Amino acid sequence: MKITIIGTGYVGLVTGACLAELGNDVFCLDVDQRKIDLLNSGGIPIHEPGLDDVVARNRAAGRLRFSTDVAASVAHGELQFIAVGTPPDEDGSADLQYVLAAARNIGRHMDGYKVIVDKSTVPVGTADRVAAAVREELAVRGDARDIDFAVVSNPEFLKEGAAVEDFMRPDRIVIGHDDTPAGRRARELMKLLYAPFNRNHERTYWMDVRSAEFTKYAANAMLATRISFMNELANLADRVGADIEAVRQGIGSDPRIGYSFLYAGAGYGGSCFPKDVQALERTARQHGQDLLILRAVEAVNDGQKGVLGRKVVARFGADLSGKRFAVWGLAFKPQTDDMREAPSRVLLRELLARGASVAVHDPVAMAEARRVLALDLGSGALARIVFHDAPMDALDGAEALVIVTEWKAFRSPDFEQVKARLKQPVVIDGRNLFDPCGMTALGIEYHGIGRSVLARKNAPGAIARAAAPVVDEALG
Repeated sequence: MKITIIGTGYVGLVTGACLAELGNDVFCLDVDQRKIDLLNSGGIPIHEPGLDDVVARNRAAGRLRFSTDVAASVAHGELQFIAVGTPPDEDGSADLQYVLAAARNIGRHMDGYKVIVDKSTVPVGTADRVAAAVREELAVRGDARDIDFAVVSNPEFLKEGAAVEDFMRPDRIVIGHDDTPAGRRARELMKLLYAPFNRNHERTYWMDVRSAEFTKYAANAMLATRISFMNELANLADRVGADIEAVRQGIGSDPRIGYSFLYAGAGYGGSCFPKDVQALERTARQHGQDLLILRAVEAVNDGQKGVLGRKVVARFGADLSGKRFAVWGLAFKPQTDDMREAPSRVLLRELLARGASVAVHDPVAMAEARRVLALDLGSGALARIVFHDAPMDALDGAEALVIVTEWKAFRSPDFEQVKARLKQPVVIDGRNLFDPCGMTALGIEYHGIGRSVLARKNAPGAIARAAAPVVDEALG
């Protein structure tokens, strides 16, 4: 099938490359000439495991091309995927200017039936606005008003760091279409497109357009709620002397609850959860409803991003002048360089504001962190951050190690070297990677999230071990 992808950001590039991998002829459009030049030269503008191989293979096979030519992109595909950004506006609502601009471009250039697929995460009712924008452009053309089209909602459910795997082995495919002749024709084309994913069992959930748009927001809001719920309980566990890891296992064993997204930590970040929770709240207010639970979810998460700074202050005092701290992990989650809404940004601002200097390491996000932190902090404060290529080098002379992101490389460090290189053996673990009793047995002062009861107990002979593998806690 001939497919056009509008937007070569995270969603668009993954979608285009993976659809080309299935044998489709994919044309990727972007208005950013520098990004297109990078892609055509073999580069990748985002970090996503496995994506570079998929892009290179399909470019070489001629199934994947990149261009800024709008007219050519509209002419190419009967299926036109809109996968542009929908950043939050000042009031928290999703900014649809790029989505509607893409729709208008399709309306200006289309000369036959098109299926316009909203792949971007958009509020309920966006398909109607996309259709109206297309009709307006067709009306301007006069003789083109009778050209037929359909708008379909096909939200993405990709986790950053596992997006290629998620796309190629989806747990569900959600498609919303209208029950009109054009909509039913669109359904048949979408069914053909996704047929390779449904050979073993049906993964597609068909529904009306508005329900499909709502499904994406509802999914992310539910996952964000579970994270904030556990973080709030973890903070209480620290106060009452309970171990949140034991609590997690106790409640997760209930099949009605399950284990996913029950890990306490330093709060969620990224491009999806914060934006989508805010957008859903905004939609509710527009319709006269206040989503009290989601308002609390957002408030809890905003507060949780400061939990590591509070633990540092509780241990070392409010004035951190002359003190140096090591920070492992800058990206909002592993397997990505995404710094959007990352808890590390809140921690670093807190430490620097209190007079500390910081040594940092991240396996992937160092370059992106430099760029983002320069904007966050300014050159003066940025000068007090030292970026280290090796995690152990960040420890030298530091008062404590603070772990922010649960990269696998951090789960089994040489603890004797950690003790030797730190000024004093203090670890503040924002992702509960380590066992408190084992750390105590090694002579390391350990501060986790909701695990202080075990950290206070001396357990001679206990063996340091990593906790149960931490599941990635954010969808892309």
